[in-house]
Amino acid sequence: MKAMIKMSKQVRSLFLVLFLLALATQTANAQKPKGLPWPAPAAAIAVKNPVKSDAISIKDGRELYIKNCKSCHGDEGKGDGTKARNLDISCSDFSIAAFKKTTDGEVFWKMTEGRKPMPSFSKKLTDAERWSIVNYIRTFAK
Repeated sequence: MKAMIKMSKQVRSLFLVLFLLALATQTANAQKPKGLPWPAPAAAIAVKNPVKSDAISIKDGRELYIKNCKSCHGDEGKGDGTKARNLDISCSDFSIAAFKKTTDGEVFWKMTEGRKPMPSFSKKLTDAERWSIVNYIRTFAK
């Protein structure tokens, strides 16, 4: 009888440890907050992309995306890049339907201005390079 009670305590302890591990894992894998809304000014939303979305622009945009954006936004623009897991908020997902509703001007403005943790690319990339990235990331939402 004492052996059964002792085993029962061991089993309860084991279940408690397993429960706590499961809880800790769930908390660690919880979805990151999306961050605060980031509305672009009306003037930026209205801006049209002057760089034609063709094979050359998309190729250039892809190369620039890989160098400057992929580490956070991921291979397919889902916001799951290698650096994304270390950020306090989630990165934008360029593959979702909601992204299709944003204008090229809005995306360009956000890339130009930046907002922590995303840097401004106004000095690092030319206007044409940023527009080419816009053309490339549009391919994720198709």
